[in-house]
Amino acid sequence: MDSAFLFFNEGVLKMKPLEIIEKYYGPASRAYYFLAHHSRKVAEKALSIAERVSHLNPDRKFIEEAAMLHDIGIFLTDEPAIGCHGNTAYICHGYLGRELLEKEGFPVHALVCERHVGVGITVQDIEENNLPLPKRDMIPLTLEEQIICFADKFFSKDEEFLLEEKPLDRVRKGISKFGDEKLRRFDAWFEIFGHE
Repeated sequence: MDSAFLFFNEGVLKMKPLEIIEKYYGPASRAYYFLAHHSRKVAEKALSIAERVSHLNPDRKFIEEAAMLHDIGIFLTDEPAIGCHGNTAYICHGYLGRELLEKEGFPVHALVCERHVGVGITVQDIEENNLPLPKRDMIPLTLEEQIICFADKFFSKDEEFLLEEKPLDRVRKGISKFGDEKLRRFDAWFEIFGHE
């Protein structure tokens, strides 16, 4: 049994991410299946990274909570392949997740939702690509945000990489499509966080 599952079943957290998720996702739904499995894998990897950089004092409790909730906004997007039938583009799931968690009373966790997309999105990215996003920088700033964002890049909400980690070269290739600056940011994180 994976550590994230044990952690939540032991009731250690005052904040219970799975209870928050289940307010918006039916546990038998396709969207819940993809979200819960993806989030657990990201949380496991993020906690492993936090252990490797323990000298930087990352907040492990926050990392686990926020990693479990980073994609909570996906049900509001139009991604039928993963059981999401909302009316917005998938790229909107970050800021929509932020709004959701702010309403739940978790404004710091909410920032992780907004800032984890890609390796961060700038106002310039939004304007140049005419993205359907609020015009503000959505870049991971804190150590914890960066760890979760980095860990997230190794898993997808698809059958191939839902439970299996993507190879580093495939992650880098995917990020490189968005420009050299994005790849440099990822590579800088790689230098700090390493890889198993």
